[in-house]
Amino acid sequence: MGLVELKIAVAYCAPGIEHVAEVRLPLGSTVRDAVAAARLKTQPESDGAIDAGIWGRRCSLDRVLNDGDRVEIYRPLIIDPKEARRRRAALRRRDRALKA
Repeated sequence: MGLVELKIAVAYCAPGIEHVAEVRLPLGSTVRDAVAAARLKTQPESDGAIDAGIWGRRCSLDRVLNDGDRVEIYRPLIIDPKEARRRRAALRRRDRALKA
């Protein structure tokens, strides 16, 4: 007998929040369906868009799921990683100059 439903994990993490829900969905379900079924307390972008991926790889909300997939909901970045690195480097240079 073939597979009739998918077992999917849906994860969302933020400071102070770690929510992982396991949902069962019919074959042909999408990432959007999994997010809706999980009923997570997220704060998506102001336009209602949700950024998601499967096992750490970004994908469309319309992507069809496979049994055992882990859907992850991503938060927007607070600061560009390159800018954060520049700031840390500048602080290190400043600290070295003060110690000299």
